[in-house]
Amino acid sequence: MTFSLAAHCPRIGRFGVVVTSSSPAVAARCAFVRAGTGAACSQNITDPRLGGRLLDALAEGHDPYEAMTRLVRDEPHAPWRQLTVVDAEGRTAVHSGAHTLGTHAEARAPHAVAAGNLLADRGVPDAMLAAFAARPAAPLGRRLVEALAAGQAAGGESGPVHSAGLLVSDGPGGVGWPVTDLRVDWSDGDPVAELGALWERWQPQEEDYLRRALDPADSPGYGVPGDERGSA
Repeated sequence: MTFSLAAHCPRIGRFGVVVTSSSPAVAARCAFVRAGTGAACSQNITDPRLGGRLLDALAEGHDPYEAMTRLVRDEPHAPWRQLTVVDAEGRTAVHSGAHTLGTHAEARAPHAVAAGNLLADRGVPDAMLAAFAARPAAPLGRRLVEALAAGQAAGGESGPVHSAGLLVSDGPGGVGWPVTDLRVDWSDGDPVAELGALWERWQPQEEDYLRRALDPADSPGYGVPGDERGSA
């Protein structure tokens, strides 16, 4: 029901996840990032607790392989889970349990890991990684939405997807919340394309929203009549 990519950008130190699914509100349940620590996805028959547990293990000093091995060992329902994780050194780990749904696949590269289930084609994760690697100097959010679009173009899910999401952390030592958290929670159209359009609208304002949160009196447009940017 889901395909995703979790990644780290060594150039700026941010982590990100992009994900789409036939289920509603997929990013609310499946995507996890933590500044300075890592990114993770918990999907298939989803247990949202597992993404946080993977990031906790990274924060405790375990590498992704150790974190995944410990979680799978201790999690009684691990055969029903599909999990990915990447850390600040670009190391990755992935688990697709024996009960992962339908045609499923996974792919890993330095600083990125992709996985999916109920896929139309096993090449979807590889297509996502190739698109993600194509423009390393581009903003992390753009690379992720382009990777998601490439996965859909490679076949995507075996049926229609209805939700998509993008989550990006700040870099090490930055703010304690995701600097980008965009979601298409339900669409009967093309949520992957809608997420891409939402990113294009959001990206030019991302830094403005961050500055306004930290110092609203010293932010562009503050107090200007008719300027609604950053008012939320």
